[in-house]
Parts: sequence; structure tokens; C-alpha cells
Amino acid sequence: MPMDSLLAEFSRLHFPNAPATPAQLAAFEARVGWKLDADLRAFYLHADGGTLFKPQPNVKYCILSLDEIERARVAIRGRDQDSAGPASHFTLVDMQDTNFVILDAARRENDRYPLLDAFHETYPEEAPCIASSFGEFLEKALRSGNRAYWLSGSTPDG
Repeated sequence: MPMDSLLAEFSRLHFPNAPATPAQLAAFEARVGWKLDADLRAFYLHADGGTLFKPQPNVKYCILSLDEIERARVAIRGRDQDSAGPASHFTLVDMQDTNFVILDAARRENDRYPLLDAFHETYPEEAPCIASSFGEFLEKALRSGNRAYWLSGSTPDG
């Protein structure tokens, strides 16, 4: 599905934040040292984060604002050291309880960053790819019924 259709659905049925400005995008890219891909740039110019299915607090799908994105190893392990995970992994979606969907800024494929599951108990040893791009992730998440779509046996939030 085209990104503009996904963004329209996100705004119509979910809980977007106000858009980020081009200056905020530039400041973010300077801070993290990598450029947003086309999907992420479109998303953040549309909404600087937001939630799916429910408003804050305690939501499963909380797409982080640009200011909240940080190295996954800091968010999950509390330290910015190579032993805590790759420096190229950044948080993107807070799934609660220190579980995140993360982006690997070192692996840009087809001009998009892959998204990985960062389960706090197995990260960084395990971080399976769950989407080839943010657009793919957003489409699957919007259809998930508030389930972590990549986990077998996941159940809807009540």
C-alpha cells in the first residue's frame, strides 16, 4: 500500500502527534548520524510519532517521536557499549516493558532500513528482521488488531 494511504489511515483511525518540521528532521539526522529513508521522512513530516489503537499511556504500538529515538543498547541495556548491542541499532517503536521495534541504520536495503524485533530478554543476541521497511511495518501493524504481528500466538489487547 502506498505510504500516503497508510498515513491517511493512521491519522483517521489512530493517534498521531503533530508533524515534525524539516528543521527537526535535520537536527535529528545530525544527532544520530544517519539520514531518514523516504518512508520515515514521510511519516515524521506527517506525524512526529504517535500510537496505534489506543492513546497514551500503556499502549503496545508507540511510534517514538524524533526526540525519543535513541540507540537500542541504551534503551534496552542502559549502557552505550558494544557489548550491549550494535551502535547502528536505534529504537523506533516502544512495545512496552523494554521491548522495541528497532531500525538497523547500518543495513539499508532497497533504499530502506529493515526493522527488527528487540525483545529485552534476548537482545542483542537475537534481533530478527520483522519488516524490510517502515512502510511494510506500518501496514502490517495497522492490520494487526493490536497484536505484535510477528509473534506466533500473540493475542489482542483487551
